[in-house]
Amino acid sequence: MTAIPAAQPTGAQQRRRAANRRSGRPEDAPRWERPALAAVLAVATVLYSWGIGQAALHPFYGAAIRSMAGSWRAFFFGGLDAAGSISIDKLPGAFWPDAVSVRLFGPHTWAAALPQVVEGVLTVWLLHRIVRAWAGPFAALIAALALTLTPVTVALNRATIPDTALTLLLVAAAGALQKAVRTERLLPLITCGIWVGLAFQAKMLQAWLVLPVLAAVYLLVAPGRPLHRALRVLVGGAVALAVSCSWMFIAWATPAADRPYLDGTSDNNPFALVFGYNGLSRFSSDPTAFGAVAGTAASRTTGNTGWDMLINDTVGPQIAWLLPLAVLAAVLGVGRRAGRPRTDLRRAGFLLWGGWLAVHALVFSVSNGNHAYYTAVIAPALAALAGGGLALFRSEYEATYEPEREAEHKPEPATEHEREREAEHETDPEKTYALRMPTTYPPEPDTTYTPEREAEHEAQHGAAGRRHLVLPATIALTAAWALVLDWPTRFVSWLLPVAVMLALCGVVGLCSRGPRTSSRKIHAALAAGIAATLVVPAGWAVSSLDPLYAGAATSPMAGPVGKSYHEHPRHAPRRRGLGRPSARDTALLGYLTAHRHGEKYLLAAQAAYTAEPLLRAKSEPILVMGGFTGSTPFPSAQQLGSLVTAHQLRYALLTTQRPTTAATTWVKSHCTRVRPTAYGVRTDGSFTLYDCARRR
Repeated sequence: MTAIPAAQPTGAQQRRRAANRRSGRPEDAPRWERPALAAVLAVATVLYSWGIGQAALHPFYGAAIRSMAGSWRAFFFGGLDAAGSISIDKLPGAFWPDAVSVRLFGPHTWAAALPQVVEGVLTVWLLHRIVRAWAGPFAALIAALALTLTPVTVALNRATIPDTALTLLLVAAAGALQKAVRTERLLPLITCGIWVGLAFQAKMLQAWLVLPVLAAVYLLVAPGRPLHRALRVLVGGAVALAVSCSWMFIAWATPAADRPYLDGTSDNNPFALVFGYNGLSRFSSDPTAFGAVAGTAASRTTGNTGWDMLINDTVGPQIAWLLPLAVLAAVLGVGRRAGRPRTDLRRAGFLLWGGWLAVHALVFSVSNGNHAYYTAVIAPALAALAGGGLALFRSEYEATYEPEREAEHKPEPATEHEREREAEHETDPEKTYALRMPTTYPPEPDTTYTPEREAEHEAQHGAAGRRHLVLPATIALTAAWALVLDWPTRFVSWLLPVAVMLALCGVVGLCSRGPRTSSRKIHAALAAGIAATLVVPAGWAVSSLDPLYAGAATSPMAGPVGKSYHEHPRHAPRRRGLGRPSARDTALLGYLTAHRHGEKYLLAAQAAYTAEPLLRAKSEPILVMGGFTGSTPFPSAQQLGSLVTAHQLRYALLTTQRPTTAATTWVKSHCTRVRPTAYGVRTDGSFTLYDCARRR
């Protein structure tokens, strides 16, 4: 038989196809895709940036951001004050973009919050791109929209907290792993390790939670021999480890006199900061594990743990709206692909995002306590599974109503990996013919009748015939779950009838499909069903635009839940931004500046709690005694006395809200109290100013 030569593509066609393959965009992109994606990104931008001038600036991180913007020493090591005397109790990587923004645009609250907005929108766009390459444009659009409207995501992206950067970098790592599996190249796997390492700079050990999932998916799905895959995983893991530990090794190798004291440590060791204070002490009963300083109520949260933490009355409305849909999608997505080749990419996606969800849920449930915003890192997994699951259920629904003969002979839509393989052969007639014409013919099936085969055939036919019901059933389940999550507060009760009506329209429209039902009606029913799953969480998400329902600056969350809302149920807590000091802070800064005569430090402040408002108002060298908790052993009483003797320090500000230390005891015994009226206020609450130039 003579092979028919394939038409040779022109040079322009070859370049266009190569560009599409590199970008992960198939050539037959639907016309609605780009406008729909642009609309989703526009919604995300509005939600994340609305009222950015009054963003939830974390008081501790906000002070550090302003200091880091004015000093390269403070910038690299995460110094809390401009002199870099003590660091923050985290790695500084997540705050580098914020500090650069403040350095470029000035000390404004919106400048500090702008990188969070950009990171949030980038995460939505990147998730769309990744899910599109995995499950197609429909799934990608659902995933992007679901992530955009996740309440905790909206609240977090309007604050200055590291989890936004962590989420973006881990989503980038997932995309790099997907590309490594699809292209069979080592470079994307190395890139995956780099992204995980950078995520470690943002949130330390939490970034490593996805490593077992990434490694397992590559080992299970990637082409090649087992040893070859294992060696590549080791290479990627080594890169992740090297990038993760790079800052710690630099800080460890830098002499202590040339960098800030590392907050949260008893021995000024960067490994104690990461693996002790921010690691073992959060999971064990020993609060001083691995050289950590014991946490306090200000530095450690309790609650939101246990197997039900994702669905409790506080965390559930933040993240869990699509949880049943995501779990069902992960289970059925893996189960329905049983019997496929080991390298099946669609099953790999369900394994990746399902593993991401499962590992985080397990770790959060066994920790000593979690802020609700910690769960924002789960949002991409839930969104991806929701999009991939609905696409899977939709394809099964559509396949049920196709003519049986077409369904039998219609090939499964090719993945992008398969399209790339075909594109490599499309210019070679012999390879094209070889791809399309089998060299051997399968044996004739055994059609001998037996009762067992009849029963098996009927069971398979019945199971396949019921698959079209999964899509409407999932829509009904997700809408009902929204009622359950909102019921304790009835916060958006006015949206519940809307969700019910949309769900009914979607379910009835999908279930009543007949031979003559137009595709337009089916699409309308599907759109109504998807809207039913998202309308209630959208209401919670939009509520965070009101500061009353945005949680505290230290713990952002959406809706009438959390400690901040219950303490201030009628009015939003006051937020202090950069460069906007209170009357008391202005008076105190004026007094200290007027009485400063060449001292290195403007002030020594007991704990970050005391120094934060002054550092946000003005970037000055302030010696923060005790760090964030007030218990970090820096400076010692001897060091403090030496600074006073050398005329590098004159004033100290103490508070009754933090524990007494050797340094604060020295101040009380050697310095003279300054009356609040001296700097223009009648009383200074829990604060007391001391003048150490006038010894007792």
